[in-house]
Amino acid sequence: MTFFSSAGWESWGLASKPIIPDLMPVLVDDDLLFEDGAGPRITTVLNRWLQELPGNGCKSPESWEAYAWIARDWTVFLADRGIQLFDSREELRRGLSAYAVHRSHGPLKARFAASTWNQHVSVLSQLYGWAEAEQYTSAVPFTYRQALTAYGDQVREQAVNLGRRRMPKPHVTIKYFEKDFEDLFVQGLGGLRPDGSEDCLYRGRTTARNSAVGGFVLSSGLRRQEFTYLLECEVPPLPPRPTALPIWLPVPAGVTKGRKFRTTWTTYGPLARLHQYLRLQRALAVERSSWTPPSHWGQPLVATEVDALGGRVNGERVLWAELTPRERRCLVTAEGSSMLLAVQSDGSPFRDWPTVFKRNSERIRDRFDSRFPHTSPHRCRHTFAIRTLELLVGGYYAQAARLVKDTDADAALGLYLRKNDPIMILRDLLGHSSTLTTEVYLSRLDTTRIYRDAYERAGHDQGLLADAEREADTEFDEDDI
Repeated sequence: MTFFSSAGWESWGLASKPIIPDLMPVLVDDDLLFEDGAGPRITTVLNRWLQELPGNGCKSPESWEAYAWIARDWTVFLADRGIQLFDSREELRRGLSAYAVHRSHGPLKARFAASTWNQHVSVLSQLYGWAEAEQYTSAVPFTYRQALTAYGDQVREQAVNLGRRRMPKPHVTIKYFEKDFEDLFVQGLGGLRPDGSEDCLYRGRTTARNSAVGGFVLSSGLRRQEFTYLLECEVPPLPPRPTALPIWLPVPAGVTKGRKFRTTWTTYGPLARLHQYLRLQRALAVERSSWTPPSHWGQPLVATEVDALGGRVNGERVLWAELTPRERRCLVTAEGSSMLLAVQSDGSPFRDWPTVFKRNSERIRDRFDSRFPHTSPHRCRHTFAIRTLELLVGGYYAQAARLVKDTDADAALGLYLRKNDPIMILRDLLGHSSTLTTEVYLSRLDTTRIYRDAYERAGHDQGLLADAEREADTEFDEDDI
């Protein structure tokens, strides 16, 4: 597999620029031929499918590459067993059975977790659906059944691929940090012990960066791509004095899921620690940097006249919100350092957050608490959702908003917090398309406890809970009469 680039197309003898998108994967046979005496080869068909992915809703180059590898591995597996990609249904069913065994009980390097297998099944199902519509095949390896799904008053019928593996229910797999684990996670990133003292056995060198970014993500609910490719100049300014109210955080459309702009928020403490990292450790790293992106990333994008919204990139005015992750990682200052929020000691961009979070959780589990969960960046997003809902339902932000209104500070935010339903606020912060999506999302988290705790706390504060308990007691007392 290689990747298409239109650089230098003028010398190819073409009348116009190729319409194939740059970075589009291209599958090539070992003999470098795309057709033979029998006509176009399977690789030609697969390449056409890949090139049509952007028009079928798959717009990310990272997804194109993943789809290409899935199709390539499946095609090679079948070919090694004498089966064609578009063979008879009987042959394709035999191949699918063998592939399922290979990916579940084959060599260790070949085995897939259930979630990975289901992703491959979904992509291959799309491939065969496209091939049927384009009349490349009349047979598919999968069997489907019809099922009814219902949520609230919405009922619809959908096809279920029987090739998928069964997985635990979503409310079991989607988890968040309990409050003590949340604090332990941030302290661990900072190279500290559970009591906050320095861990002399820790050998990490970027504790300030890791701790500041980890706390910032927990307080904002950003997805991995969103905080990995956030620019230093896009971090909101720190308010002049500590505040109990959240602080707005615009999330640029170029890095969001579906390229949908949204605004989330963060809180004063994590934002203050992030600004401290920007002023000290990050400033020191970029001051002595002369980094430029490697050639296979693309040409350096030198930024000058930088502000929070945009700057001049190679001489042209550009808005940061328009830049994709691939373009952002090539951004450099005139002095020669990455513009991403998180950098390494040489001023180059740092992007491998899954490894940082994984090693931190392993260290905590091995050294301090064996119950500490495996951690991915998305666990921080779930934690933000559950913690924000607790504060919204418990009235914390509403009370803070009343104080803000009394002081005439940020009246718009105060009105927003006091007048909107917690689910609608959380929908906006998470970037969901509807409250229904947010409700489904929350149904997979422990929201029952949140509402129960808020009810009991409100009843206790108003003296109602004791009255209710006495009334319930009298009901049971009457059983003895």
